[in-house]
Amino acid sequence: MRMRLVRRGGAIGAVVVASLVIGAMPASAAPGDGSAYAAKVAVTLLGAPAVNVGPLAPSNTNGPTTATLASVNVPGILTTGVVTSSATLNQDTGVVHAQADIANAGLSLAALTGSVGAINATCDATQAGVTGSSTLANVSLPGVNVGANPAPNTTVNLALVKIVFNEQIPGGDGSLTVNAIHIYLNALVGTGDIVLAQAKCGPAAPPVPLASGLGLWLGLGLLGLVAVPAALVVRRRRTAVA
Repeated sequence: MRMRLVRRGGAIGAVVVASLVIGAMPASAAPGDGSAYAAKVAVTLLGAPAVNVGPLAPSNTNGPTTATLASVNVPGILTTGVVTSSATLNQDTGVVHAQADIANAGLSLAALTGSVGAINATCDATQAGVTGSSTLANVSLPGVNVGANPAPNTTVNLALVKIVFNEQIPGGDGSLTVNAIHIYLNALVGTGDIVLAQAKCGPAAPPVPLASGLGLWLGLGLLGLVAVPAALVVRRRRTAVA
């Protein structure tokens, strides 16, 4: 009889754990996510077949967390030197970091020719929030005058393309997407767009301290696993003595 009470108490404790955890968890309980890639080309130029290349050198917090290509060559559109990306999640703090880098990018579109010596997009998600930035070096594009650290969503409208530097797109889920350079084609030359260096992250995954939040609920539930059976056993002993 005693063992039956202990088992029954253990089952009750398990139910307590499950119900407390379910009650404490939000509707969407995914860990911090992050991703990055070096380049993506999705365009259809007038009189030419569609070109869909990329994402190139993609990385993700779920793996692979880093990626590298020695060069990129999309004939008639884009060439680069070494490109890299990385996306990491710190399991202890929940911090997410994502970044993408391009060296020696050359554009050879009829609508836009020129080069950029270095391109970087970075995104960080911490418990304080999500931030992003872009860094450029040696920008040589006709009709474009932009600094090394352009303000978010700096837009340059040219005759045949629109270019957004340090494009930052907040997501409804708390994420942030950063495109260092985003080129949109004008309908006069075709359709589609080109992204150079994208980093996406957030929101950060919350740590699970034992003294608060989910850790507190888990602790209380585990305590129930021990306390409930013990209380039933003590009560049984007292009844037997009486």
